[in-house]
Amino acid sequence: MLRRLSEFIEKTVRLRAKVKQALIYPVAIVLFAIVVSIFLLWKVIPVFATIFRDLGAELPLLTAVVVGMSEFVQKYIILIAIGLVALLFLFRYYRSTKQGHWTTDRLILKMPLFGKLLYKVAMTRVTRTLATLISGGVPMLEALKITSTTAGNVIIEQEIVEARRLVSEGKTMSESFKQAGRFPTMMLQMINVGEATGTLDEMLSKLAEFYDEEVDVSVSALLSILEPILLIFVGVIVGGLVISMYLPIFDLMSKF
Repeated sequence: MLRRLSEFIEKTVRLRAKVKQALIYPVAIVLFAIVVSIFLLWKVIPVFATIFRDLGAELPLLTAVVVGMSEFVQKYIILIAIGLVALLFLFRYYRSTKQGHWTTDRLILKMPLFGKLLYKVAMTRVTRTLATLISGGVPMLEALKITSTTAGNVIIEQEIVEARRLVSEGKTMSESFKQAGRFPTMMLQMINVGEATGTLDEMLSKLAEFYDEEVDVSVSALLSILEPILLIFVGVIVGGLVISMYLPIFDLMSKF
């Protein structure tokens, strides 16, 4: 049993590292682009705007928009900083409420690219926890109760709780999971085979390994897709600001 627990903890830590790898990279790039853009609008673009104003240059539409944004940032930089911090705290407070927790977890599962990955992560946790508990001799109802708390998503947690209620009424686990939520077909089939052959813990362990590999593949695919998208995003944001400052210069040079 101790060996199973050590393997469970090791694989759980490895799974958490994979999720961090998938989420930290895009968040860091987006934050970097936002910070650089605010710095340019706050400190750099006002210098160019002053030069253009002194030279009497006619500003193209893009440059005029950027200069307007720069003036807004200069004027309200403190309020912008306070607003961003306030939004973060408001989000954390909203998520701490019951309705907020349900809403955000539901939105997380529907997110493009990330939703399927996080669902697979939840399935890895569920199947591995359930396999470990059942192989250790924990009663089925108690195992399902404990497993529901490890899903990491209140929507999936509630579906497992509903499946536990159906099991307590005498239904098989495969039938209960099928009625309780939208669990993957392969998962339902393997649980059914495990119940029929008396190898439920083995089937759940194989499912956990399968979803673990799926998470690996999904993380690699996600990073390969996000890398060019994020580079384009940063290029458009930062490059657009820089180009907008060069347009009046080109216009002035053409007049000489």
